[in-house]
Amino acid sequence: MQQMPSHYSNLIPPTARIVDKLSPTARADFESLFHASHHPANAILFTEKEPATGIHVVLEGEIHVSINSTDGKRLALRIARGGEILGLSSVFSGSAYNATAETFYPSRVAYVARQTLILFLSNHPDAYQVVVEELSRKVSLACEQLRIVALSNSAPEKLARLLLEWSENGKVTPDGCRVCFALTHEQIGEFIGASRETVTRTMGSFKRRHLVKFDGSMLTIPSRAALATYASG
Repeated sequence: MQQMPSHYSNLIPPTARIVDKLSPTARADFESLFHASHHPANAILFTEKEPATGIHVVLEGEIHVSINSTDGKRLALRIARGGEILGLSSVFSGSAYNATAETFYPSRVAYVARQTLILFLSNHPDAYQVVVEELSRKVSLACEQLRIVALSNSAPEKLARLLLEWSENGKVTPDGCRVCFALTHEQIGEFIGASRETVTRTMGSFKRRHLVKFDGSMLTIPSRAALATYASG
């Protein structure tokens, strides 16, 4: 299967792959546990409230992680890419998965059963530190997402905060900060708890005010300081 391009790589804070933090012996043993499978686009890996039977390691592709209400509303939490582990906190707590994971593109994902993971950690106690760091990182990401959605007063403020966060590691050019941006307005709305129409209207206002500029899938923010005025409310 042809590997899909990582359209969202610039939208996610750069992090070291968790396997790269393991000792060489632990990494080899951990990767030997992988049962890798190919999944088509829009495939559900697991859903919230489903028993957490194991972790999923993203090898290729992008995974949309979200929480959903019974009436069909969705709040996007993040986009997981190669090297990220999904379901870790749920597996350790022995509870159900606390989110839903769905592929954006054809992806390759490895599965490690809960008991297999626990046995691995008992054989490699030094790996616990790596796991704790990963869990702490996920908490920090969740707090940032909650800050955007719950503590922002308006759609322009929420969208400005999101664009500033996603472009933090963008490429600085004479025209401004540039970042690959391939999300649809509906998908953006899922990150800030807004409708597609609201995102379209707000993005149009940002364009008219020269706060953002699009060239295909490339987003340019001429002045992050100007955009930050909207993020501050």
